[in-house]
Amino acid sequence: MNEKADDRAAGPESGAAFPFPPRPLGRRTLAAAAGTVLALACAAPTQSADPHADMRRGMLEAIADTTARTAGSTGVEAIAPEVMDAIERVPRHEFVPPEIADRAYENRPLPIGHGQTISQPYIVALMTHLLGLDSPHRVLEIGTGSGYQAAVLAELVERVHTIEIVPPLARQAKERLSRLGYRNVEVRLGDGYYGWRAAGPFDAIVVTAAASHVPPPLVEQLAPNGVLVIPVGEQFSVQMLLLVRKHEDGAVSVRQILPVRFVPLTGGH
Repeated sequence: MNEKADDRAAGPESGAAFPFPPRPLGRRTLAAAAGTVLALACAAPTQSADPHADMRRGMLEAIADTTARTAGSTGVEAIAPEVMDAIERVPRHEFVPPEIADRAYENRPLPIGHGQTISQPYIVALMTHLLGLDSPHRVLEIGTGSGYQAAVLAELVERVHTIEIVPPLARQAKERLSRLGYRNVEVRLGDGYYGWRAAGPFDAIVVTAAASHVPPPLVEQLAPNGVLVIPVGEQFSVQMLLLVRKHEDGAVSVRQILPVRFVPLTGGH
């Protein structure tokens, strides 16, 4: 969809002072994992001999290196282990066209058709980390694209709702996620600006397209203490990745993370 873009970090830049730390991610215990169907539903298929193992390790190392280099701007010195584990489990090569599958684990966005891309692994890791997810959470994603970000989220939370505005991408993502065993993801064709009110409120919302402003419907659909991660800015000017938190009393706090590049959020708004 038009929500996918060349979203490589545009370079380190100091952000505004952050009045609250990102919420820590909860660790799933072995007992909880063994005692719930969720753990089985979220797990992607495994292979006894993974031909992509070396490339996957290289991708994780690249994510860690980029995270360390941008820490001065983001305040994130290392991606949470739960997020890195989730990224390691998701078969990224399944989310790109077959002709470029050998490049799937490069730390860069790649084309997926319809003028869109699968996001850079570092950006996926950073945005997921900033959401501060825990297993019972319900998450809304705006901009399904290939379904890769949704799959990473599905490894971490109870339920993922994702909206795509380009019909072929929505259809392909739904089929792909189902084939790979992600039963806790629901894909919807529609305009993500307005969110998914019937499925909310959401503990976290992630937007993979640059809006000119933070969409009020998305803030309204956040649960108390919910977090929204969204790039804001015009297509050919500076865009800033923002971390928006809705407090218990309904007040909203915003933190600038770092400059990014995304295509515009499209739709009828």
